[in-house]
Amino acid sequence: MPIINITVSGKADPALSSRIAAAVSELTATHLRKDPKVTAIVVSYADPEHWFAGGTSLAEQNANSFWLDIKVVDGTNTKQEMSTYLEAIFGRFDELLGRLHPESYVLVHEVSAAAYGYGGKTQEFRYISGKLKAGV
Repeated sequence: MPIINITVSGKADPALSSRIAAAVSELTATHLRKDPKVTAIVVSYADPEHWFAGGTSLAEQNANSFWLDIKVVDGTNTKQEMSTYLEAIFGRFDELLGRLHPESYVLVHEVSAAAYGYGGKTQEFRYISGKLKAGV
């Protein structure tokens, strides 16, 4: 159900994109309990010459960075789950990219179930429909 947008420094690399998508999907399932079958991931690349951290380009610093932006329904994860997710994501990107700049970010957006969904249905609709089917 989550949509995850990831930007990494460097030139577009389909093999790296595939490794990133697999790693992020696995960590999102493990730490945030999100079903990989309904997780969408977009990986984009930014030239390190145009990515600045601390006033200097990543190219000049010989460093890599990433920006991960994920949307989840509010109230579906605890603060501890989100904290361990951020740690795990940072650690995995350090493995995937190497020379990871500490100014690399993860943002978990908690959004209303009534304002978020996929396939033309909100998550709130899915929740209520599931309850009705279960007779609850």
